[in-house]
Amino acid sequence: MTTPAASAVLCVQPPALGPESPVDWPKRTVRMLPNGLQVVLVESRTFPKISAQLYFRSGNAVVAHSAPGLAEMTATVVRTGTATRPSRRIEEDLRRMGAGLGTHAGADSSAISASGLAEFSSGILELMADLARHASFPEDEFERERRQRLEELKIERTTPGFLASERLRRVLFGAHPYAVVAPTEEQLASFTRDQLAHFYHKHYVPAESVLIVVGDFSADAMLAQIEKIFGAWKAPKPEAPASPAPPRQSGRRVHLVHMPGTVQTQVLLGNISITRRDPDWYRLILANSIFGGAFHSRLVINIREQKGYTYSPGSGVNALRQQGYFTVRAAVRNDVAAATLTEMFYEMDRMRSLPVTAEELDSARSYLTGVFSLGVATQDGLLGQLSTVYLDQLPEDYLETYREEIRALTAADVLAAARRYFDSANAQIVLVGDRAQIGEQAALFGEVTEYDAKGNEVV
Repeated sequence: MTTPAASAVLCVQPPALGPESPVDWPKRTVRMLPNGLQVVLVESRTFPKISAQLYFRSGNAVVAHSAPGLAEMTATVVRTGTATRPSRRIEEDLRRMGAGLGTHAGADSSAISASGLAEFSSGILELMADLARHASFPEDEFERERRQRLEELKIERTTPGFLASERLRRVLFGAHPYAVVAPTEEQLASFTRDQLAHFYHKHYVPAESVLIVVGDFSADAMLAQIEKIFGAWKAPKPEAPASPAPPRQSGRRVHLVHMPGTVQTQVLLGNISITRRDPDWYRLILANSIFGGAFHSRLVINIREQKGYTYSPGSGVNALRQQGYFTVRAAVRNDVAAATLTEMFYEMDRMRSLPVTAEELDSARSYLTGVFSLGVATQDGLLGQLSTVYLDQLPEDYLETYREEIRALTAADVLAAARRYFDSANAQIVLVGDRAQIGEQAALFGEVTEYDAKGNEVV
């Protein structure tokens, strides 16, 4: 029978971690077709299935100042029909092959994705190629998607998390396209079918694309299929637009988005940081994991467990293609908004002042390498990791050496990264909440600029 004392020991002493399992990296084949399409093939014979992603290296950022969100709308409507396949036929083809299909776009890329049984690989790839080359943008489908996106946008503009993210991006990136997160309702309502078609024909081109296929196949046979299906695709490569550098921030400033009547405050602060191609990337993500990027991090222990201000505070390192940014977030009661910010800055400065403990370092390294191993254990997970490598143009051995790079880091590396990128003195602060409840608290941390929910500055 277990005594109370023994039970207490069991509760506070978790079992030791076992040895890390090796990753058995499957065979990878990388080829460039004559038309410029980069092809990445990974043989994974665990299930009789394939997963494929066709990425285009153009997203919302290339049209951020002329038509915000146009790439996202284009990707949504791409899947609704081609010159020879109306929407209903596409759905019938998918059911016949037991396949799934998706399209999406972000700041830096657009994509067509599909997965299904390996025996239908040719049909799946033919459907993807048809969407990439011959999308028809039916007028009725475009109108339906535009109405739906308008409704979604109206909801987003009542969501504190969205408003905080939108404001911080505008503050951090200034005139850079990354400053624009979403269109206004007026901009979205003005979109035309012709605009979508123009973006599609200009940016859905092979010379700016990468096709990644993971699954149950022979690489030689799959490459032959791809050459047959995609080889005749021809289109000129678009010019890459120049982007201004983000503004250099000097001193803390507070950006208050007024939402009358709210009982909570969305707190978000951040700085410009780095991309995955920077030599400091590994150091920064390890420092972030210890600070606020994991559920056992310092920020969670302080603000959630010790203070009880919120359930799930956190921090993140957000890597876009041209720039990156670091954020710290929490949703808290109005009366503890200032106290929450105080603790956030305290933990940032503690990371900048003293080395982390050996226990924290070992735990964070185990966490990052463990999450990574889980992330490449499935076809879809491996495909997602590969997409990061080839879209961000990382070294070919990035995945294979990731765990070794993390395990080699020291407390001195973490301290150096925190001192360089946790720029508490120049952090930009966004508070979304009721001005009457949090206005005085906001003023404790710097000059305050107020905005409404549509992003307009309130004078």
